[in-house]
Amino acid sequence: MSFELLDGKALSLTIKEEIKEKVDQIKEKNLRPPHLSAVLVGNNPASESYMKNKVKSCDVVGFTSDLIRRDSDATEADILSIVHDLNKDDGVDGFIVQLPLPDHIDSEKILLAIDPSKDVDGFHPHNFGCMAQGLDCYLPATPYGILLMIERHNIETSGKHVVVIGRSNIVGTPLSILLSRKTDVGNATVTLVHSRTKDLSSITRQADILISAIGKPFYVTADMVKDNAVVIDVGINRIDDLSRKSGSRLVGDVDFEKVSLKSSYITPVPGGVGPMTVVALMLNTLSAYNKKLS
Repeated sequence: MSFELLDGKALSLTIKEEIKEKVDQIKEKNLRPPHLSAVLVGNNPASESYMKNKVKSCDVVGFTSDLIRRDSDATEADILSIVHDLNKDDGVDGFIVQLPLPDHIDSEKILLAIDPSKDVDGFHPHNFGCMAQGLDCYLPATPYGILLMIERHNIETSGKHVVVIGRSNIVGTPLSILLSRKTDVGNATVTLVHSRTKDLSSITRQADILISAIGKPFYVTADMVKDNAVVIDVGINRIDDLSRKSGSRLVGDVDFEKVSLKSSYITPVPGGVGPMTVVALMLNTLSAYNKKLS
């Protein structure tokens, strides 16, 4: 069985070019471009990598951006003060606080302090609640990126059985809501499974579209996937690999080599969902900018 690769890297470049055209039109009117701020606390290598990609993407599409760094011993009060200042800054259209934060900082308290109108990561309960009710909001970046990927590849979701593995508020839960809604990329029958689900494989084998966001390397094996399924791998897991100069490599939740042989479409890791998450963040920032002008 041949499969089509859901190449998030290539698709993200196409969408970034579309965003850049809109930003160029803004600049032609002598208006300032959209601005995205980011807050990075500590020196988590994965967070550093994500942040580099986000800043680079801003440059590509023509946004301005700034990165506010604090050491890992920064106080919760300091981070709350930064959030408060960004909320008030009219020159900032949207901002993100990169997770995870150090253990001594309450992530929930920080996220709740973000002005929902600038919450371009889509994590604030206000945006989550509006999403659940189908109201205007900023969608969480990773689910939004996945919807874009499905839409641009003309993958039918209406009437299909979607199984989502993982129930986080960042990916699994919002994605299950979005795909069940009465929308173009929706109208699916969605089953949300997780680590406590009994006989999980019997459920995943029913999936026309299988999405894994459980964060365990090679968790999804070929015997868990039905023939011709669409498989979307959200997992980013670092494993040891002595053949690499770094001594490690990134893999997904899915055993790509074997599962791809049964799939109609499948995402790679890296280069699948990750780049689409970043481009969704760019689209949310552009929306935040346009709402200020309207």
